[in-house]
Amino acid sequence: MYKLLIADDEIEIRNGLSQYIPWDHIGFEVVGQAANGLHALEYMAEKPVDVLLCDIKMPQMGGIEVARKLFEQRSSVSVVLLSGHREFELAQQALNYGVKQYLLKPTKYSEINKVFERLKEDLDLKALLEQQSEPSDDAQTEEQPAPETAIDKIKHYISCHYKEASLENASNVVYMNPYYLSKYFKQKTGENFSDYLTAVRMNKAAELLKDPSYKTYEISELVGYSNAKNFTRTFRRYFGETPREYRNMDGRRLE
Repeated sequence: MYKLLIADDEIEIRNGLSQYIPWDHIGFEVVGQAANGLHALEYMAEKPVDVLLCDIKMPQMGGIEVARKLFEQRSSVSVVLLSGHREFELAQQALNYGVKQYLLKPTKYSEINKVFERLKEDLDLKALLEQQSEPSDDAQTEEQPAPETAIDKIKHYISCHYKEASLENASNVVYMNPYYLSKYFKQKTGENFSDYLTAVRMNKAAELLKDPSYKTYEISELVGYSNAKNFTRTFRRYFGETPREYRNMDGRRLE
């Protein structure tokens, strides 16, 4: 069982999260509660904790400041933030401190279960790697990734899985809520996730069109469009010409 500390300034929420979630079924044990971030840090200084489930806004010290303190201490504690939609600008700051997991209020059990199941897999893998080799500077860097790492992982995922790629699947890759991921991707890259995915698909389609053995409807399916008409419409919007026109023009360019 991984040790879980819950920090929230509302006692009803703390008790609700502690008592009404079957944590043991997911692989966690609630070992304590804290009314604010300061109390959470004091608790963790005295007792070992694997995960901190922490409200982003609390008196004396909120979740962002707690995450920053833990990051500076090179703590191995994983932080999951509780936040509302309006607090995205605050929550995304925590990415600088290695926080990758978020739960939106009002919190649903299904979402809690999903996030903590992923987190347990991550903790299990980390424990296995630590058993196999001694910690290194590179390992510490991996545990506390820079914000750009999430974007790199998303782009790599899309480049390899453009056919079935989706925002939901990408969010699973980097352990982020889809809502936050969409906002974060736009903020860091300057373009929407959907636009980036479309660009990757269209450029791959253009590459495949250079091979005359592929029919248009086959290329459509290969890049994630089950409907060839939708593929043609999107391709024309992106390149200014239909796939057939592009293929014919490409042939003339090569002459």
